[in-house]
Amino acid sequence: MTTLHVIGGGLAGTEAAWQAAEHGIEVVLYEMRPQVKTPAHMTNNLAELVCSNSLGSNLPDRAPGLLKNELRRMDSLLLKCADEAAVPAGGALAVDREKFAHGVESAMERHPRITLKREEIKKIPQEPCIIASGPLTSESLAQDIETLIGEEYLYFYDALSPIVNAETINMDIAFRASRYDRGEEEKGDYINCPMNKAEYEQFVAELLTAETIELRDFEKEDPRFFEGCLPIEQIAKRGHDSLAYGPMRPVGIRDPRTDKRPHAVVQLRQDNLAGTLYNIVGFQTNLRWPEQRRILRLIPGLENASFYRLGQMHRNTFINAPMLLNDTMQYRNRQDLWFAGQITGIEGYVGNVGSGLIAGINAANFLNGINAIILPKTTMLGGLCYYVAHAEPKTFQPMKANFGIMPPLEPPVKGKRNRATAYAKRALEDLEAYLEHYKTEEDLNGVN
Repeated sequence: MTTLHVIGGGLAGTEAAWQAAEHGIEVVLYEMRPQVKTPAHMTNNLAELVCSNSLGSNLPDRAPGLLKNELRRMDSLLLKCADEAAVPAGGALAVDREKFAHGVESAMERHPRITLKREEIKKIPQEPCIIASGPLTSESLAQDIETLIGEEYLYFYDALSPIVNAETINMDIAFRASRYDRGEEEKGDYINCPMNKAEYEQFVAELLTAETIELRDFEKEDPRFFEGCLPIEQIAKRGHDSLAYGPMRPVGIRDPRTDKRPHAVVQLRQDNLAGTLYNIVGFQTNLRWPEQRRILRLIPGLENASFYRLGQMHRNTFINAPMLLNDTMQYRNRQDLWFAGQITGIEGYVGNVGSGLIAGINAANFLNGINAIILPKTTMLGGLCYYVAHAEPKTFQPMKANFGIMPPLEPPVKGKRNRATAYAKRALEDLEAYLEHYKTEEDLNGVN
C-alpha cells in the first residue's frame, strides 16, 4: 500500500494526517521538534498554539463560528479536541494549550495507520506528500520548496502576545467583565485593566519611545506586517487614539469602581484550564523584553505583574498560492503533492485546520482513486480554499475567515447581522447538500 508523507505536526499537518488515515491511508507524520527548534515554539508538543489560545468567535453568525461549525460537521479531529479543552472565553472558543496539544498528540499516537517520526525533512519526498510545515519551515526544506516553485517566497511578520501569571494581577484595580455582559458572557470571562485618559496618554507616550528588537538588514528593506497581528507599537504609530479604537477599545465595559466606561481598557483572557495564566488580548509586540516589563507594568492592575511569556516577533513565510495551488490544496505541477496550513496563505488557527482537512481528504481520495472534494464557494472553508487558489498573485496576502470572500446573497439581505445569519444558513445548507452527494459518490466507488 502507498504511504502518504505529511510534513509538519502543527494544526494543519495533524488534521491532514488524521483525515487521510481515517480514509484508509497509511500515513507517516513528521515533526522536526525537538531535534530542530523554531523561534516561536515553547514546547515539543504537536499542534502547539503559538500566538493566542483563542480560536476566535464561537457564535454561529460570525465568520469564525461558521467555519468551526462546518469543520464539526466534517468530523474535524482538532475541533473535537478544542471543544474538549475549552476554557471560559465568552462567545469565543479558547483552549487550555497543554490539554489541547495532548489530545491531538494522543490521537496521532493511538491511530493504527499513523506513524509519528520526530525528525527534520530537508527535501520534499518523491512519494505522495502533504507539506504542512508552517510559516517557520526549516531553512533546508524552505530552499527545496523554493527550488520546486521556481520563485522566492512571500512573507510577513507575526508577533506574540505576553502571558501573565494570574496571581500577580491586582484585582483591587482589575475586574472581571465581558463586553456588554450579554448572554453566556455574564460570568465575566475576561479580566479588565481600566485606564483613565492620563494613564492612557502616558502608556502611549512610553510605548512610542520604547526600544524594539532590530530587524536584520535584509528584513528592513520590506518589513510587511500582517494586519491581523500588528504589534501594539506599530498600531500606536498610526495615531494617538489608534489603540483606544483597537485592542484597548473600552466599548461595552463599565468600571465597577466608577460605574463609568473607562477611557481605555486592556483585557486578559484565560490561557489554561487551571486559570493560573492569562494572555493580554491583542498585545502582540516586538519590544525588547526589559522594555516590555517596564511598559506593561504601567497598565493599572499589572504594576506588579510577572510574565510566563513575553511577546516577540518572527518572520512567517507563505507561498504565492494563486500561482501554485488548486482549491483542492493540490500543487498544480505535481499530482501527488499538496500544501496545507499557514504556508498556503490561509490565516488563523481554524482556517489552518480546515486546509489540513481538505488536503488530507483529497490526498486520500487521490490514492483511493476517487475524485477530489471541492467545497461550494458559499461555504466558509470552500471560500477560503477558492481565495488562495484564485486571488490576484501580485497582491496576494494571507486571509482569515470572513464573509467578504463569499458570493453575495441572492436576493440581498439588509442589516449586518441579518446578512451574517443568512450567509451562515446558506453555507450550512449547501455544505449538507454537498456532503450528501459526496457520500453517494463514495458509495458508488465502493469506499467505506
